[in-house]
Amino acid sequence: MHWLLLGEAEEGGFGLNFSLLDTNLINLVIIIGVLVYFGRGLVGKTLAERRSQIEAAIKEVEDRKKSASAALAEEQQKLAQAKTEAERIRQNAVESAERARTAILEETEAELVRMQEAASQDITSQQERIARELREVIAARAVAIAEDRLKSGLNSDAQQQLVEQSIASLRG
Repeated sequence: MHWLLLGEAEEGGFGLNFSLLDTNLINLVIIIGVLVYFGRGLVGKTLAERRSQIEAAIKEVEDRKKSASAALAEEQQKLAQAKTEAERIRQNAVESAERARTAILEETEAELVRMQEAASQDITSQQERIARELREVIAARAVAIAEDRLKSGLNSDAQQQLVEQSIASLRG
């Protein structure tokens, strides 16, 4: 047999087989056998550890995904609440601005009416003052004219006419 590492020599004993192909094949089978025998436990253990690491990593990723989904839902809810609050604040601002505008318009109208009344009273008092001053001037002129005519010797008809003119001018 030429397969064996140690084989029977042609002269009748045992010897070494120096055929490179035969010995490499035998050595390879022996190494594979040793690896399978001793390595099965090691490879199985390594594969089991690797499998458990991968399962743990997958579980961790799934947990992070769940927590990220929960955080996203919470933040989306907060965003919706913030949008609602912003809309409420905007609506309150619009209402407040409208109330302020209405109040300013009412105040302006009241001020305008007050100013018109004050101007009307001022005009009325100015008219009364001017009328009073005119009456005083007319009366003073009438007295001056009467004095001049009296000095020039008015007759009774002239005096009567002067009095009537003075009365008519006071009425007018």
